[in-house]
Amino acid sequence: MALLAPQAVDVDGLKPTFTAAVGGGDTIAPAEGLVLAVTNGDASAKTVTLVRSGSQYGQANPDVARSVPAGETWFFQIPREFADSDGLIDVTYSAVTSVTVALLQAA
Repeated sequence: MALLAPQAVDVDGLKPTFTAAVGGGDTIAPAEGLVLAVTNGDASAKTVTLVRSGSQYGQANPDVARSVPAGETWFFQIPREFADSDGLIDVTYSAVTSVTVALLQAA
């Protein structure tokens, strides 16, 4: 897994730099105001999963999985409480062919 570095978005705007999604997934250090942009340049949909560890009331916390259609860019808010025991938030992908990501943070 690769640790994604946040890119600051301020009043001047930002043209984000997208990097290739990693086959084993990516990790994010929790912080306020994080948004993960995922671009799927492939011909088929890809599933992006925000992995949640831990449990409540004896039930495992559910992961959040969403399909990103072919040719689209989707944005995912990254809640701090999704961090696992190593203090990081894990993001996985059903496949990474033509999938790029950028981690954005309000400055």
